Amino acid sequence: MRLVFAGTPAAAVPSLDAIAASSHELIAVVTRPDAPAGRGRGVRRSPVGEWADARGIPVVTPQRPSEPEFLGWLRDLAPDCCPVVAYGALVPQPALDIPAHGWVNLHFSVLPAWRGAAPVQHAIRAGDEITGASTFRLEAGLDTGPVYGVVTTEIGVRETAGELVMRLAESGAGLLVATLDGIASGELEAVPQPAEGVSLAPKLTVADARVDWTHPALRIDRLVRACTPAPGAWTTLRDRRVKLGPVTPLPDEGRAPGEVAAGGDRVVVGTGGGTVALGTVQPEGRAAMDAVAWARGLRLAPGDRFV
Repeated sequence: MRLVFAGTPAAAVPSLDAIAASSHELIAVVTRPDAPAGRGRGVRRSPVGEWADARGIPVVTPQRPSEPEFLGWLRDLAPDCCPVVAYGALVPQPALDIPAHGWVNLHFSVLPAWRGAAPVQHAIRAGDEITGASTFRLEAGLDTGPVYGVVTTEIGVRETAGELVMRLAESGAGLLVATLDGIASGELEAVPQPAEGVSLAPKLTVADARVDWTHPALRIDRLVRACTPAPGAWTTLRDRRVKLGPVTPLPDEGRAPGEVAAGGDRVVVGTGGGTVALGTVQPEGRAAMDAVAWARGLRLAPGDRFV
C-alpha cells in the first residue's frame, strides 16, 4: 500500500523503521510543526520530521490537519492508508475519509482501557500489572474505533513511563506493520471495542504531578514513575520546588508524611504508609543530582519536610 505516516515524538520512530523495511511504500510524513525544545529552547524539528528529512521523504507540518491546504495535499497524494503513532492532533473527518483504508492508529494500551493522550502514564499510576498496544481504525470519537490487533506485556515493577513507552513503541511497530499487511491482503477486519472496561487517560498536568506525602509509599512510587520523564513529579522544600526521580518504597520507619532525613548513603521521606528513599532530585533552577549529594549541600535540618 501507498502510505502517508503521521507521528511526532521519538516513540513513533520504531514504527517508521518497521514500515521502511516492509513491502509498503512510504510516500510522505505528517508531523507537528517545529517547536522549541531542550534547555536552550531552540526551535527543532520533531524526531519524526528529522527521520524523514534524513531519508529524503517529503514532510508536511500543518498547524491543524483540518486546514484546506493540507486536505488538498492529502487528496492529491491519494494514499491507500495513513498509519498514525502519537501524532498529537485530532484528525478531522474530512481527512479520515480520504485514504481508501482510513487512518490506522497504534495506541499504547489494550483498548478500551486508557483512551486518551497518556495511556502509559495512567496505567502505571493506577498500578496496572498488564498493558500493551492496540491498532485500530481512527474515527471521530476519542480512541473509540474498531480494533485490528493487540500485543500485551507486563509492566516492570520499577519501570518508568518513558521506559515503558519506548518498549511498547518497539513491540507495537511490528503489530502496526502486521496490521497494514492484513489490511492490504484483505485478510484482517477490525472488531468493535467492547462497551465495558472503558477508562480515560488525559494528559497529566504539572498539578497532577505534585506528590501528596499523606498517600502511601506504593502510591507515591507509582505517581513518580508515571510522571518520569514528563511532566516530572515534584514537591516543595523551604518554599522551593524540587523535582523527583523514581523513588524506592521501604518499610515504615515512623516518620511523619513529608519528613525528610539523610543518613549514610540514603535520603528517606516519610509517607502516609511506609517510607521512600529518594533517587535523584532536581532543585529549582539546577541540574538533577543524586539525592545524597543534594542533601549534603542543602544541610537538611531536623524537621525539614516536603509539602
